Amino acid sequence: MNQIIKLSDNAANRIKEIMAGVESNSVGVRVAVKSGGCAGMSYVMEYAKKINPNDEVIEDKGVKVFVDAAAVMYLLGTEMDYKKEEFSSSFVFNNPNESERCGCGESFKV
Repeated sequence: MNQIIKLSDNAANRIKEIMAGVESNSVGVRVAVKSGGCAGMSYVMEYAKKINPNDEVIEDKGVKVFVDAAAVMYLLGTEMDYKKEEFSSSFVFNNPNESERCGCGESFKV
């Protein structure tokens, strides 16, 4: 079975940096999807304090990413990247399931 999310080297390295600086009660990073934004849905990233029974666990390039069960169908085949620009840096989701993305890039529709 293919992984739900693939991590770029930049994303994996950034997650390693983040996790190294976090108190030890976090077990990884969770990715979820929530309703909202001008296109209808947006990506959510948070520290995972525990593994939820329905989480999909992605282990890639030495890091663990937990995918919220409700987000799996929206994220299949997505590549998670980390882009650093002059004035900002952020995780970017390259999602083949998106049919529309808002102009600011904060939300999407499938």
